[in-house]
Parts: sequence; structure tokens; C-alpha cells
Amino acid sequence: MRQIIAGMFQSLDGVVQAPGGPKEDESGGFAFGGWVVPHFSDTTGAFIDEVFAGEFDLLLGRRTYDIFAAHWPRIENDPFADKFNAAGKHVLTSSGEPLAWQNSHRLADFAAVKALKATEGPRLIVQGSSTIYPGLIENGLIDRLFLLTFPIILGSGKRALPGAMPTAFKLVDHRVSESGVTIAVYDPSGAVETGSFALEDQA
Repeated sequence: MRQIIAGMFQSLDGVVQAPGGPKEDESGGFAFGGWVVPHFSDTTGAFIDEVFAGEFDLLLGRRTYDIFAAHWPRIENDPFADKFNAAGKHVLTSSGEPLAWQNSHRLADFAAVKALKATEGPRLIVQGSSTIYPGLIENGLIDRLFLLTFPIILGSGKRALPGAMPTAFKLVDHRVSESGVTIAVYDPSGAVETGSFALEDQA
């Protein structure tokens, strides 16, 4: 069975839109594309290298797939680009538009994702693709979640995990970069538990 490893870059106010470049996603008039770049450091770079070490496939939503497919095939003489281009790309989409990037495969629904996860093969890494996270969580498909939180407030833009099912996680690793980026790695731990700080009535 494959592991599904999901990760996001987010601002302090939970924005995940267009972290990597000004033209990545300008929908809704978003003007801060590329907001992670000034805060990248040796620590964040080393963590990303660890995530993508070894063999992996990508699990993507259609919008992220289109962004990646327009970028990575054009990059030459770059080990990271070579990995992305060689990896299998599994795209959760209802669109019938062609998937032109090499090694791309269409997934119709979360049942297809579950069936893929049950096969033998490399890890499935989710990048971007914020719209598929609620379904992955609801169907119990995420094995590990990493969040890189950057020390900025963006005020507007697409937020992390909209409409996700209440789920508890446990922290399994954490780091803080030289530029103040917090890196937290979580595994699912079941249902959300609640409690109260109210004092019991002594009467």
C-alpha cells in the first residue's frame, strides 16, 4: 500500500495561494504571488529535499497540474525538475481535457484515489492542490501532513483546508528556519476531542 504525503505552504492567516511565483495563480486579483521566496533558507530547502528524496509519484488537482505542466517540462539540467518530469502524475479531475505531461494519469474521484493508494508503488506526494485536501481527509487517505508556515500575513487569497472534516493530528517532527518559517509534520490521530476549563460547581 502506498503512503499519501500531503504538504502545504501557508501564511500566518492561512493563505496558500500562489506561493511560488507572481504569475502562478492571480485569480481573485491576488497580488502576492511568490510570497515564500524571500523566506526560503537552508533549513527549508533541506526539508523539501528530504520530502522528495527517493522515488515518488505526484497526486494533484487539475489546477496545480496545469501550473506544473506549464513549468517543469521547460526546465533543463535541474535535478528537481528531472524528478518531477519522471514521476507519475495522478490527477484528480472531472475534466476531459488531455493530460499532456509525460506519465500523467486521470483519477475520476476519491474512490479511484483509494484504489491507487491500495496498489504497490512509490509514495504519493500532494503539492498545491488545496481543493482536494478536504476529500482526502474525509476519506481517511492522508498518512502524513506537513505545513510550512511563513511569517507573513497576506490578508486575502485562497485559504488552507476549506470545509475539511474535523480531524485530530499528532505532531511527529518540527523545525524552525533561520527566517522564522515553522515546519510542522503531523500524522492523523483520529477524532477531535474536546474538554472544558470550567470549574466544577462546588455547591
